[in-house]
Amino acid sequence: MDPDYRREVPPDFTMYAQERQLAELHNLDAGQIAWRRAKINQLGSAEYFAQEYPIIASEAFISSSFDSFIPASLVIKARREKAEAFGPLIVGVDPAGMGPDRTSIAWRRGRVVTKVESRRGLDTMQVAGWVQKIIREEEPAKVNIDVGGLGVGVYDRLRENSGNRRVLNAINFGGKPVEPPPLDERGQPAGGPANRRAEMWANLKKVLEAGRFVLPDSDSLQADLVSAGYKYDSAGRLLIESKQDMRRRGIPSPDEADAVALCFSEPEGSGFVHDKNFYRDLSSKYDGAYV
Repeated sequence: MDPDYRREVPPDFTMYAQERQLAELHNLDAGQIAWRRAKINQLGSAEYFAQEYPIIASEAFISSSFDSFIPASLVIKARREKAEAFGPLIVGVDPAGMGPDRTSIAWRRGRVVTKVESRRGLDTMQVAGWVQKIIREEEPAKVNIDVGGLGVGVYDRLRENSGNRRVLNAINFGGKPVEPPPLDERGQPAGGPANRRAEMWANLKKVLEAGRFVLPDSDSLQADLVSAGYKYDSAGRLLIESKQDMRRRGIPSPDEADAVALCFSEPEGSGFVHDKNFYRDLSSKYDGAYV
């Protein structure tokens, strides 16, 4: 909106691929992109530009040395991608209490996260009622709930209805990964995710890197996804930055990103996503053995 954030466009000016993505995503014209490029050259890096002229709020808090686990380029690409939402509905639920954090729920079908919704100030019964309504009206195949903190009460309340038990899946962010760790040359465990949360974020990043995956066109979701850092422990295992450490940096809890990651809780159907032709092609290959 600021007319000063624009400059005359040179005759030979051509946008780079990332600049075209930004222009399309945020309705920027060539003059604004030309100003951005010149300012990045002046400041010395895109990271410094993000600090001084953030496109989304979370960029203002990211230091020049910050290395997010999921790069913004992957998120921007997924926001502009188009694909058909096909397959069973998987729901990820990241409950929060009465504090500043949000209760966030994500809906995913195949290669598409169709939407993410967040609400503040809900108690255990209200969160359980929201999830129960989703189960009743949308009949998901799986509802993955983070059972840390408030979540265990939500899960227990929902389990009281026996009809929910086939779809409910309790996820402990601090629990052990589902998949065994990779082995080194001596046959000893080495690397891999340190816990379930890191495993789910890694599954999500894997499908984003593979491409042809759709995320909602949401600034708040992008802010959450790109704001979490990462590190490796002494055994070389991946750890996603904790919510407590993020708060110490002045960054809010990435509730919407955690809800999306909860849609990738299992190795089968998370790292590899079946499209609508998968079972048809399998059936053809094996002469109708699969339907």
